[in-house]
Amino acid sequence: MSEATSAVIPGSTALFTDKYELTMLEAALADGSGDRPCVFEVFARRLPSGRRYGVVAGTGRLIDALATFTFGESELASVSRFLAPGTVEWLRNFRFSGDIDGYREGDFYFPGSPILSVSGTFAECVLLETLVLSIFNHDSAVASAAARMVSVADGRTLIEMGSRRTHEEAAVAATRAAYLAGFDSTSNLEAARRFGIPAAGTAAHAFTLLHTTSAGRDEASAFRSQVETLGVDTTLLVDTYDITAGVNTAIEVAGPGLGAVRIDSGDLGVLARQVRRQLDGLGANRTKIVMSGDLDEYGIAGLRAEPVDAYGVGTSVVTGSGAPTAGMVYKLVEVAGIPVEKRSAAKESRGGAKKAVRYARRSGTLVEEVVYPADLDRVPDGDGSVVHDLMVPLVRDGDPVGGLPTLEESRRFLSRGMVSLPWEGMTLSAGDPAIPTRFVRAR
Repeated sequence: MSEATSAVIPGSTALFTDKYELTMLEAALADGSGDRPCVFEVFARRLPSGRRYGVVAGTGRLIDALATFTFGESELASVSRFLAPGTVEWLRNFRFSGDIDGYREGDFYFPGSPILSVSGTFAECVLLETLVLSIFNHDSAVASAAARMVSVADGRTLIEMGSRRTHEEAAVAATRAAYLAGFDSTSNLEAARRFGIPAAGTAAHAFTLLHTTSAGRDEASAFRSQVETLGVDTTLLVDTYDITAGVNTAIEVAGPGLGAVRIDSGDLGVLARQVRRQLDGLGANRTKIVMSGDLDEYGIAGLRAEPVDAYGVGTSVVTGSGAPTAGMVYKLVEVAGIPVEKRSAAKESRGGAKKAVRYARRSGTLVEEVVYPADLDRVPDGDGSVVHDLMVPLVRDGDPVGGLPTLEESRRFLSRGMVSLPWEGMTLSAGDPAIPTRFVRAR
């Protein structure tokens, strides 16, 4: 492995941070404040424009990243260029030893929801800010967009195929977040290997074009090769040239038992109806139609009444469908038991460590979220009955707690949770958050 390659894929996550985290660490160690017990919280001040709810994602990835958040010789050599020797030695022995509580992965969040609470000394907690935010801002943005797509797909298959529209590692994380939100499969093989997500693939226009000869186009040869190699259950891409001719050729080659055809361009609604009629007329009643081509939640919703069996979604899902970050922040809220809060205009925070619960009607429909001081001796009253305490233990004394949910369990948790949102909160139109958040201050 070359030096350049090894630099791209480090064994440690400790340098996935900003320089100022380490310079603040150095100053705190120098003046003795680095050992003061602190609580930091992660929250979003607001939801992205047009969104009614957010989905928490990235918890599992953060837990994995904490295990390698240590400073080896390579990392120490890098930071020693600007840190004092004493700080470097402190980092040599660093291991996060604090506690983390947070919302379950796959739960909803709303403006002000304390989705993560990090407790420990200032020195160890301040180091985690950039790592925490980079994971949660990315993964939650993707999962929130993907959940909207799942809700309007109405049970039809969703394939994530956005790898070529983002950074190679971001693509893997985005796939995980989309699967958490309910996507069925991915074209990304690294995500399939790393997280056990089902892999899926169709065909490339290049394969059809490859079979061009001096005599001209030979779409039939391309289709025949694919069917003979991959079987009749394969998906043939029929829009390289003329879609009507492509569908005819596909059924001539594969027979009426062809698995599916994919359309990647054009007026997808009109084409879906046209191709369905054509397939049925050719006796291919069970051949499915897969649609792709810059789809987002609005495009999927627009096709809901059309005879589409599956959607392939790329750019929009891996980029958060117009909201590539969840807008989360990591703020110090308590120092040695004393609440502290930021008062900057439009960037305020609420002091003190917090907990949260959600209330629902008897039908299970959510009514409100209540955020209250962690040291309050009882849960505040609400409208309805408590659904569950939102914050659960994630890390204790630096170690992950036992029995944390798997990706599959978190996926099912979100799927069940979607039916609890008020119907108006499920719409794609702009409006208030699906449920209000009420903040209870200490007496």
